[in-house]
Amino acid sequence: MPELPEVEIVRQSLHKKIKKKSIKKVIIRNRNLRFKIPVDFESFLEDKKIIKVNRFSKYLIIHFQNENYFIIHLGMSGTIHILDKKKPFKFTNTSFYHSPFLPKKHNHAEFIFDNLRVIYNDPRRFGFFEIIKDHQNLKKRFESMGPEPFSDKFNLNYVENYFKQKNKDIKSFLIDQRFVSGIGNIYASEILFACKINPFKKAKHLNKNECTKIILNSKKILERAIDKGGSSIRDFKDITGNKGTFQNEFKVYQQDGDDCKRTKCKGIIKKKITSNRSTFFCNFCQN
Repeated sequence: MPELPEVEIVRQSLHKKIKKKSIKKVIIRNRNLRFKIPVDFESFLEDKKIIKVNRFSKYLIIHFQNENYFIIHLGMSGTIHILDKKKPFKFTNTSFYHSPFLPKKHNHAEFIFDNLRVIYNDPRRFGFFEIIKDHQNLKKRFESMGPEPFSDKFNLNYVENYFKQKNKDIKSFLIDQRFVSGIGNIYASEILFACKINPFKKAKHLNKNECTKIILNSKKILERAIDKGGSSIRDFKDITGNKGTFQNEFKVYQQDGDDCKRTKCKGIIKKKITSNRSTFFCNFCQN
């Protein structure tokens, strides 16, 4: 499942290609995504001019000129492909997960511009589309979610107050979108390794120094991942032919059985399954 850095790479690709363009036509081939696409979806989007493509957490937000909004969530397996008539790309995928080429199956939606086609592909159909008709409702849509790691609201006062009397482990909190938005399983393990914090330590037992480390390393690691183009868990490329390379910097994720990469640490990277999710950590420096 794409996490914040991977969705940000999709956002950058889309923003570059479709800003200031109008949607000429919408073709829906399958309305049965996670939430069924309504019958008036096509007519609502057609002829609307795009001002910019934004993002909150793992959600893409397309801003229209008339202050309507179109939200896309990629779910577990959703990908967005761009086909450019003027400059055909060998690789159509806007990010680094799943096939770099436009698949023949599961192309559920197509958005047609003058010289571009944007295609939404989703084999598992856990992604969804959502129309928001004004700024107030857009704000309301995300009010139950926690701040992004890059937000000024994700600060020491917020984290310490949130963790008071909380018995849940810190790894579970980092992937809980009600606490902080955008961090998923991959980056939660990497953040906690950088902090030297045991992923199964209860949140209420974290001290001020540990909370500060979580805040700083969340920002640092996600910024680094975006700078590196995200993480290509498989060997695929984006529309420019580049691969996300942050996976080359993984310290613990999918490194189980390896020696710890921290200098002078004698630990081994372990893998533990909790709530059907894999958690990777060093059994020595994160003990």
